[in-house]
Amino acid sequence: MLNKFKNWMIESANIMFDDSKSDLRSLPKTVRLQILIVLSFIWSTVFSLYVFSLTTFIWGWAGVVMAHIGLIIAVYVTFKFFHKAKKENRSVFETGNFNPAKIFAVCFLVFFIFIFTKGVEVLTKTNSYPIKYEGPEKTTLERILEFVK
Repeated sequence: MLNKFKNWMIESANIMFDDSKSDLRSLPKTVRLQILIVLSFIWSTVFSLYVFSLTTFIWGWAGVVMAHIGLIIAVYVTFKFFHKAKKENRSVFETGNFNPAKIFAVCFLVFFIFIFTKGVEVLTKTNSYPIKYEGPEKTTLERILEFVK
């Protein structure tokens, strides 16, 4: 049962990401990735319209879209890494191929996760300041009337 599911997952990934088995194999890789991202936008919009209310739609939609794009890119990169590792049985530490783009990508990912967690922390706090703010001492109309006198 587990092997059937594993084979089904491998075949599903091969259909989407393997150049020899994909129905979109005649298109360039960038166009294929664009098609997957556009489809993720469409399905994210449909899901968000169905699940989220009008007031929470944009936040829910943005989260679902980012999750879809992240999932597509993560699956694609993972599949390509394993596919390449199957062909070349060498470690990056053996070859010394420390690509600056790879190092930058890892640093950016760590930075993005740090910023995202801080943003979530700020959004979940009720007040980020230690001093309570009760609002202005005067209303807007009272402040305007001071200048009009």
